[in-house]
Amino acid sequence: MPLLSRVNTNGMAFYDLSKEERVKKVAEIQFQLREAIKNTNEDTFLAYFSDEDLYTRKAAYLGVGRIYNSEVALREPILLLLQKLISDKDEHVRQTAVNTAGEIGMFQFQKVSKIFDKALFDVHHKVRNAVIGSLKKMSQKNPKPSLVWAKQFLTHPDKEIRRQVCHGIELRGRTHPEEILPLLKVLQFEETRRVRSTLIHVLGQISYKEGCLPKVISALKNWENKVLVHDAIDEIIDVHSEKRYANFSALSQQQVIDYISKHLNSSI
Repeated sequence: MPLLSRVNTNGMAFYDLSKEERVKKVAEIQFQLREAIKNTNEDTFLAYFSDEDLYTRKAAYLGVGRIYNSEVALREPILLLLQKLISDKDEHVRQTAVNTAGEIGMFQFQKVSKIFDKALFDVHHKVRNAVIGSLKKMSQKNPKPSLVWAKQFLTHPDKEIRRQVCHGIELRGRTHPEEILPLLKVLQFEETRRVRSTLIHVLGQISYKEGCLPKVISALKNWENKVLVHDAIDEIIDVHSEKRYANFSALSQQQVIDYISKHLNSSI
């Protein structure tokens, strides 16, 4: 059975379509993918997972995620297919397979952990970036197994792996900094500039929401690398400035300076 019209119909990308057409196409994609799972039709997956249009691929991986979470009988076939697609020659297929695994991992991380083990070391940056994007979502929705998985890579010999994983746990830290601060502490003596910069960036990002600054400062008191702590404090203060996140932060920049002066300065 041939595919129904694909989202990139007649040269039109997903967001060239009207809102009503987009809703219809999303439903159509999900229907086709459900039928493909039932009939073990890999070609349908390859068609959508390799589509040049980013939003077509997004509709595909979100659709498969919905199918997985709503139809128990189709879960095993989906997992088997993803395990195959993660080795496809097309980086878009591998990228979309990872994003699909991320949708599943928000609820059942153990089922897709091996996909992330492989994809984190993919030769293409799009696939590796999909791992980090998925880790952000999974650590927010399903933090315990996601953070356990991430922790093992913070001491990996490859500096880029360390940097990516550090960045990937940031989102959970924005609401629950106490959960990622012990992991970040492992990187406090990092010598690679890009990794160190990412660490400082993440410390700033997890400091500005309500109730977060005291947790970050309390943790930094016990870090041994005072030079890094000093640089992190500069970033935290800057994050609360008018040019950064002043409109979104719980405290003004002056309140942050006052709090740090009272609770940390004697320690650095």
